[in-house]
Amino acid sequence: MTSRDVVLGRIRDALELAPPVPQEIPRKYRTGRSMPKDELEELLTDRLVDYKATVHPCTSDDVPGTVARVLHDAGVKRVGVPAGLDDSWLAEFDGHVVVDSSDVPAPQLDSLDGVVTGSRVTCAETGTIFLDGGLDQGRRALTLVPDLHVCVVDLSTVEVGVPEAIRRLVPERPTTMISGPSATSDIELQRVEGVHGPRNLHVILVR
Repeated sequence: MTSRDVVLGRIRDALELAPPVPQEIPRKYRTGRSMPKDELEELLTDRLVDYKATVHPCTSDDVPGTVARVLHDAGVKRVGVPAGLDDSWLAEFDGHVVVDSSDVPAPQLDSLDGVVTGSRVTCAETGTIFLDGGLDQGRRALTLVPDLHVCVVDLSTVEVGVPEAIRRLVPERPTTMISGPSATSDIELQRVEGVHGPRNLHVILVR
């Protein structure tokens, strides 16, 4: 008998002693939670800041000015946007706006100083922003290649927890989940930012 036979035999023995697998997977997720808007905003802001994102609260009328200020302070001259982004958001930006399309090779997106997008839904409890490739969010590469991502999040699209946020998504759409700037500690346990996406995340939180 080989070592392989011994291991497989032990697995078979363990499976025989294991309880039967239920025919239906229980899905009693905690759902339907809500909280006052001020508490929801406070919770989301706390999580985003903890992830080293920068939060800019504003009203809907102040979005163009806030976007322009964030881009100016970051030294952005060329900004990429998805084709369906609200034009008014960049009305006060005095740089060059590049409208993305699938015909542009992903490596060319590296020539952009930053990108501005909308969002689909956001989870306050985890500080996670969900993008699903909608018209105001664009393709996944657009938000992963440039070094700066400015994401506009309307407070009306913020849910308390993950189950509530997931219910707003369409399973067939490509979903990108963003929890702060891209970072990893896999390299000698040292935090390195910008490995898998933008090093800088600015969230414009619209009240």
